Amino acid sequence: MNSLDQQVLTQLASWLEAGKRCWLCTITDTFGSSPRPIGSLLVCNEDGLHCGSLSGGCVEDNLRESLFKGELATSVPAHMKYGVAVEDVLRLGLPCGGSMQVLIEPIVPAEAAFYRSLANNVGNRVLVQRQVDIRTGAVTVNDTTRYQPLQLDGDTLRHTYGPSFQLLLIGAVQVAWYLADMAQALDYEVEICDPRKELVDNSPAVKARLTVGMPDDWLRSKIVDQHTAVIALCHDPRIDDMALMEALKQDAFYIGAMGSERTSSKRRERLLSLDIAQSQIDRLHAPVGLPLGSKTPPEIAIAILAELTQLRASASKIA
Repeated sequence: MNSLDQQVLTQLASWLEAGKRCWLCTITDTFGSSPRPIGSLLVCNEDGLHCGSLSGGCVEDNLRESLFKGELATSVPAHMKYGVAVEDVLRLGLPCGGSMQVLIEPIVPAEAAFYRSLANNVGNRVLVQRQVDIRTGAVTVNDTTRYQPLQLDGDTLRHTYGPSFQLLLIGAVQVAWYLADMAQALDYEVEICDPRKELVDNSPAVKARLTVGMPDDWLRSKIVDQHTAVIALCHDPRIDDMALMEALKQDAFYIGAMGSERTSSKRRERLLSLDIAQSQIDRLHAPVGLPLGSKTPPEIAIAILAELTQLRASASKIA
């Protein structure tokens, strides 16, 4: 699966290679009930085609009409605000009280190679930061090691493309394969660890880094922060509990373990007997995922990602 950023950038590169003039649009700020988050992308070309979304409503149509009439961003970027007045909200389809700022960059076919390289990097899950001089339209791209939220500093835009969260999975099991596939579409960097070499060696082809090793040692080697989720999937206490003992000491925004209510209750008892503080055990999501009645591996993966999405949305509102 492709992330939304990858889809937009790949389509941009293809249109440029076909000789089409394009405009890349980025949400740089939101106010109130904006339907799409900061950093969302849309690209449109001179034929009126577009890829991506800014509002899911009429902002896209209004923007394209202005571009084709030559009213904005003809040679240098334009920074526009949508939904400020009540009549804008009604006309453009934004939720009541919502507004957004959008940077609109004109891009010409001569830049096709530059944007193909950028699209390829994002497709290969390489973190890169694009820097734009809003006054002139000059653009540079640099590799980066950590995801950073979009930054607008005066006339300079810095936008990181690539996976914004990491998902560390314990267990080379079937649920992990579905999780790895689905989560990467949601901009997670996924890694899987299992001490059982035969399972790792015989795993299906997935776009996730696989490691043979003890999960507690593996987690200690990682940067586990508020952009990290750790999930134990083995159903084997000898593996899962070691991983959880380490994970619960760290700063992950989500720590989960697969199993029934009865299995989860016994797991909490074991962790408490191993001198893990009750306050740490209370952080454990077990059974893992939202209670959707999931039974099959893909259903369990959906339930887990639904809970992660819910927690991420709640955290962004608090922030």
